[in-house]
Amino acid sequence: MIYNTHSFRYGLDLFQTNPQFTELWNEIQSVLDNITDQDLINYYNANSRTSKKSLSEAINTLIDERLVALQWTRQSPIFNNSEYRPTSRNRWWTLDFTKESLAVEVAFNHGEAVAWNLIKPVLSSELNHVEKAIQTHAGVIITAKDSLKRAGNFDSSIGTYEKFLQYLAPFRNILSVPMVIIGLDAPETFIIDRTTKEVSYIEPQLETQYNLFD
Repeated sequence: MIYNTHSFRYGLDLFQTNPQFTELWNEIQSVLDNITDQDLINYYNANSRTSKKSLSEAINTLIDERLVALQWTRQSPIFNNSEYRPTSRNRWWTLDFTKESLAVEVAFNHGEAVAWNLIKPVLSSELNHVEKAIQTHAGVIITAKDSLKRAGNFDSSIGTYEKFLQYLAPFRNILSVPMVIIGLDAPETFIIDRTTKEVSYIEPQLETQYNLFD
């Protein structure tokens, strides 16, 4: 996939130069770099659910499968206290993925959750009055750019990369740990048709026209 990165509190510098993070960062990049348009099409078309409408499940599943194959832990609890341990009705106190000192959130949910997605890596990295189950030192947020939201037929209410970036300045005193925000771009060769929910291939001469869609 094509994506942009935004460094917060020198997160990118840290990931690229500090041995504590370089291998972990390389693994995340490798997973994203190797998700092809055809991978997304294959998963989307293989999904038999009649309610499917966007690429969110395909992207989530491909990231999940490939990070777990690299020994990342999925749905990692932040706290040890049983009141905050994840249950079927309590998933708020977990991180999507962790490995060693790095927390990862894959965020395709409602825009109202943007602040919470940013705060969770802080909870897992900073000291807390509640006993911790994991100790990280930095975070990565993976989310959709506006272009992917449109091309992938995501729900109109999701928080995108652009919205995450808007939150960083007013939340700066709260977000005390280094982070990198990753914005996934639209596929290069196809869209999910908003009416039929089917894969629709983009003719080369129509790419510029499609990018102008609101």
